[in-house]
Amino acid sequence: MNDSDLTAYREKLSCGFEQIDPIFSDCMMQAEKILSPKGVDELLEGASLTCKIGRGVEPVIVFLEEMPEIAVRVGEAVIPLISQTVWKISRSPNGRAILPFLQMLPEASRRLGSAELLERFINLLLDMMDQTSSSIHGFHTTIPSPSLPDLLKKIPYLLSQLSLEGLSNWTDYGIRNYRTHPQRQIDYFSLQSADSRAILQRERHGTLFADHERKLDLYLKSLWRSKAHFVPYSEGFDELRKPMPYYDSLGIRIPDVYDDLHGVSGIDRYRALLAHVAAHQRWTGHVVADNYSPFQRIAIETFEDARVDRLATREYPGLRKTLLKLHPFPGENDCDPEKESCIRHRLAMFSHAALNPDHGYTNPDLLEFLSRFHAALADGASSTQEMASLAISYIARTRRQADLSANVYFTDTEVSYRDDNRHMWIFIEEGDEEEMFDAEQKRKQSEEEIHGLPPRHYPEWDYKSKTYNPDWVSLYESLHPSADAARIDALLSKHQALAKQLKRLLDLLKPQRYVRVRYQEEGSELDLDVAIRSLIEYKSGVNPDPRINMSHRHDGRDIAVMLLIDLSESVDQIPDGCQQSILELSQEAVSLLGWAIEQLGDSFAIAGFSSNTRHEVRYQHIKGYGEHWNDEVKGRLAAMQAGWSTRMGAAIRHSAHYLSTRQADKKLLLILTDGEPADIDVHDDRLLIEDSRKAVQEADQEGIYTYCINLDPHADEYVRDIFGNQFTVIDRVERLPEQLPRLFMALTK
Repeated sequence: MNDSDLTAYREKLSCGFEQIDPIFSDCMMQAEKILSPKGVDELLEGASLTCKIGRGVEPVIVFLEEMPEIAVRVGEAVIPLISQTVWKISRSPNGRAILPFLQMLPEASRRLGSAELLERFINLLLDMMDQTSSSIHGFHTTIPSPSLPDLLKKIPYLLSQLSLEGLSNWTDYGIRNYRTHPQRQIDYFSLQSADSRAILQRERHGTLFADHERKLDLYLKSLWRSKAHFVPYSEGFDELRKPMPYYDSLGIRIPDVYDDLHGVSGIDRYRALLAHVAAHQRWTGHVVADNYSPFQRIAIETFEDARVDRLATREYPGLRKTLLKLHPFPGENDCDPEKESCIRHRLAMFSHAALNPDHGYTNPDLLEFLSRFHAALADGASSTQEMASLAISYIARTRRQADLSANVYFTDTEVSYRDDNRHMWIFIEEGDEEEMFDAEQKRKQSEEEIHGLPPRHYPEWDYKSKTYNPDWVSLYESLHPSADAARIDALLSKHQALAKQLKRLLDLLKPQRYVRVRYQEEGSELDLDVAIRSLIEYKSGVNPDPRINMSHRHDGRDIAVMLLIDLSESVDQIPDGCQQSILELSQEAVSLLGWAIEQLGDSFAIAGFSSNTRHEVRYQHIKGYGEHWNDEVKGRLAAMQAGWSTRMGAAIRHSAHYLSTRQADKKLLLILTDGEPADIDVHDDRLLIEDSRKAVQEADQEGIYTYCINLDPHADEYVRDIFGNQFTVIDRVERLPEQLPRLFMALTK
């Protein structure tokens, strides 16, 4: 390109910023080299348009520098598309987003790879910009989208995690749920909120741990005879520190998603990780860390990892193929010991060679220590302490001056299926301050365990999008406080006449007779008919039937019941024409019901619930399945208090969680409430009604029959939507103590 061409190009660029001149010739030489003449003209036209938006020189420079490479990658047709997009953004209140938009385009084009996808992506951004801007101030927008700049900064990361469809779904969720909440919108699109991360995980590709948790649990139990609590974590939000799996007293920390790697599926990667962890649990002992240097600790961990892998593959030989695919194969001469620290490289070579007999390495020190390593395992008495001694010797023998260099060689040294080995180290040199802090932490932890369990997270159904909001509700469960049990005894005495009537009905419902259960290998008595036939078969030389015993069981009820009581603030009200509040009447009714079910001998539990937004649903145990109707249970019932709101769906899901584990022919969930589901953070009246309906459907799929006793005279407007025909509305609340036990007996007779 000569000077006249450069001058002609500069004249076509309608931009007077002098800061462009020093870099203009280089930009145009690059553009001429890789673009067609038409592409060069479109580049200059686009840069001129970018200059006219009034955002300074920096967007123009970025456009000139980056656009040729983007055009080569996805096609020159994107040059006018991008310049027109810049112009559209400049005509909106979102002008400050122009520079982040241009800066993220190179990475976006690399990820998307075609003009069609890039155009769809740009349309997605423009749609998000319009909706989050106009939704705040009506159709005449005067204030910019609060979240667009934050979203643009996160686009490279988002495209590395999601497909364009996944990104669209993730964006739609944020717009739909937070368009009227600017700060929450910012938190969502900058990946700061839990909802944002949860939806991101839902849209990611790969093998999700949540989809395979039961398989992995069975794998651990059946092959390794080990049971552990899994604690999933995300690898997507801490790229600098790169969290690793580990296990401790709280369980196994495990990635929430695994992509296929080196021909190994995500589920097999999970199995490899769990096999390695289970091998550590079975064979690894503790090592005192205080007297070892960091390099020595790394070496000890590597040798111990190699030992447990060998022991695991000795027990399950087929595991070796998977581990070898996942284990890096560092070349012997990849690291230069004169220029960089090769300690990780040497240890990775040893680890691979310990697993692969055909490693092909020739280093004499490596071969000598491999021989000593295999000899230790051949004796059958190898230990973690023996590996520690061997590792220290190996480090001392192979030490180089450059090992202390800050330039550490990392290529092909990370083994993806291994944990961080924190379980094997113990520390003994604690100061007084550390001991005091530890004691304080243990005291606080003990107090937390006394007052309640950690929250349990449940999804919530969004009827508009017909999807679940994952981990939306935080439910806290605890044991209900206790009061004077004599109050409940007084209530039972008050209804003594009703109790006598109920007693006559209960006698009709009780199982009255036994039936024989024949053909049992073990039983209470001999089944003579079968025993004689088996004896004849034995005498005839035929294998006799060993099922010669029989047992007896009641011919009757096998029922598990959960009574879920609405303890929201509204039950503290006194209905018209009553002398007592709904809460007091509920105590009387539940007292009679509890006494009645105890007479029948059915498996029975009671719980109360209330809510203070989705972040705090309270679920209080009043009677457990294993408890009898005693003074302790009566005391909790006497202490019931009302407060807060009625987020019913989460309470139904949690009750069903417990009820589904009961071994019973019939499972009944009774819900006693005085109104429709509602909460202070929900402005759509249908939202919690539809969620409760979905929770009832989920319980039905678990084989649980859900029935509602509603005390609201206007319940017909919504209760059928939730429970179908499985409900009763008691208009005269004062009759609840009489109606509730009778209704239960009608449902279970």
